[in-house]
Amino acid sequence: MSRVINNNAEDVEARTCKMKFQTEPTLPIYLKFTDVTYKVIIKGMTSCEERDILNGITGAVNPGEVLALMGPSGSGKTTLLNLLGGRLIQSTVSGSITYNDQHYSKFLKSRIGFVTQDDVLFPHLTVKETLTYAARLRLPKVLTRQQKEKRAVDVIYELGLERCQDTMIGGSFVRGVSGGERKRVCIGNEIIINPSLLFLDEPTSGLDSTTALRTIQTLQDIAEVGKTVITTIHQPSSRLFHKFDKLILLGKGSLLYFGKASEAIVYFSSIGCSPLIAMNPAEFLLDLANGNLTDISVPSELEDKVQMENSETETGNGKPPPAVVHEYLVEAYESRVADTEKKKLMAPLPLDEELKSKVSSSKRQWGASWWQQYCILFCRGIKERKHDYFSWLRITQVLSTAIILGLLWWQSDSKTIRGRQDQAGLLFFIAVFWGFFPVFTAIFTFPQERAMLGKERAADMYRLSAYFLARTTSDLPLDLILPVLFLLVVYFMAGLKLSASHFFLSMLTVFLCIVAAQGLGLAIGATLMDLKRATTLASVTVMTFMLAGGYFVKKVPVFISWIRYMSFNYHTYKLLLKVQYQDIMPTVNGIKTDSGLKEVGALVAMIFGYRFLAYLSLRKMQLHCEA
Repeated sequence: MSRVINNNAEDVEARTCKMKFQTEPTLPIYLKFTDVTYKVIIKGMTSCEERDILNGITGAVNPGEVLALMGPSGSGKTTLLNLLGGRLIQSTVSGSITYNDQHYSKFLKSRIGFVTQDDVLFPHLTVKETLTYAARLRLPKVLTRQQKEKRAVDVIYELGLERCQDTMIGGSFVRGVSGGERKRVCIGNEIIINPSLLFLDEPTSGLDSTTALRTIQTLQDIAEVGKTVITTIHQPSSRLFHKFDKLILLGKGSLLYFGKASEAIVYFSSIGCSPLIAMNPAEFLLDLANGNLTDISVPSELEDKVQMENSETETGNGKPPPAVVHEYLVEAYESRVADTEKKKLMAPLPLDEELKSKVSSSKRQWGASWWQQYCILFCRGIKERKHDYFSWLRITQVLSTAIILGLLWWQSDSKTIRGRQDQAGLLFFIAVFWGFFPVFTAIFTFPQERAMLGKERAADMYRLSAYFLARTTSDLPLDLILPVLFLLVVYFMAGLKLSASHFFLSMLTVFLCIVAAQGLGLAIGATLMDLKRATTLASVTVMTFMLAGGYFVKKVPVFISWIRYMSFNYHTYKLLLKVQYQDIMPTVNGIKTDSGLKEVGALVAMIFGYRFLAYLSLRKMQLHCEA
């Protein structure tokens, strides 16, 4: 009985949350676009070729409406969606795109939600954590942390995610929520800011018909409260098709139809293209867009045109070829509908000047201060990556290596020359191992998170500097735990100097090496952003640093000796020797055991220098994307 009462209470709370969230006022945005054309320049070996992706697309969508962009693969749906959403701003775009009769501005980033086709989410965060971090980063500063977290809970109930709110998102190697739930989490990430405009790229891809219908019904509910929704859709069921208010049908980048979705069949019947059998309206429209007239009547004008031409242009079944059908549909739309629709777009909007001017503001609206962004991203980074850092494979790898080293150098003697040479070999291996290991871990950092960084930066969730600093510092606590375990095993098994000061100085030296090596990995990964090329370059670099590390070659030719001073292996090796033998003898293996300040300075310079290079590479990548 008590369980039933609790369930009823939860249902009432869910309905209350939903009503509260949906009735929240939002800035109405009327989107218009006229004669939008987009070209790409394909550079060959000897020449450049311009290719048309979109040809003079015109349309409009108002608050409270769902506009569907349909067309076969390669018709330009996603390109048009990116242009309308401000994700593709290039000089090769012509035409007019206005929001409340104003051109795109940075202010709109805080009023636009954009759901990409791929579900870009962190696999080890739960549904609730994902939406909570999004709320804390994106919602206005005037809201308190508690209010932002409450908004995340409201969205969870609105999208029906309450049952899986404590379940990990999951990924390729981690079990998590279902495909439909992942898609709803992506939608929740965007509607959490109460956007005026919501763009979605094929939100039903990979979903079964029931889940797809539920997703589109959610979009309709979002639109009904005054939001403008634009979505691409590939091949919807008939039930899905009837959920759309407006439709744009594209074929080879040209506009074949724009208007009410419910009137699309009537329009094509009026130009002589009627289905000959009962079929899904979406299938009928996609067949037309592909130029396929199977089970579709051939317009008399088209038949006459084909008969006048050479009979070889007809296909074996007596139907006109797709190119002819496409040309006819484009001409029919331009001659019958296009001018009327353009005149409609000229009508003034039912908005006062104040609402129009809000959209034209060029000032960015950050949801949190720089320090708050850093703290949120730091916590998110540790939560996401602690599973990888403390996996049994990684722990086993480090501890087994430490035990093998300890057994091979078991209680080595530092009092004899032979013993010191053996210990020098161990110290050099430690310098190489903790130079090699972090480089190849850090290389994956930015290439793997490139999609997430691009998505979140496009939405102005945080500043790049806050992300970079949080990303690099959140790794440090995790990266420094395994080296401590490693040294605790190796140091005492190998019989190195049993003194607290010597042990902690050795630990500090290894820490400096790890952080410097991490910086190199970050710089290579951020500069190349390609894992194959990055690992190849890192392999050559690390091998060169190892060979120049002062153990294999004592006397290096002058013209190449500068490589030695760029090697963190060399400086780490020298410091480890100095820590162990400074009190015993002035020179070990040809290396002077002085104070070591030069080596410390060199490692610190590498720590900051490599990271600065990585940051510049990310900044350059971002500017290139915006250009």
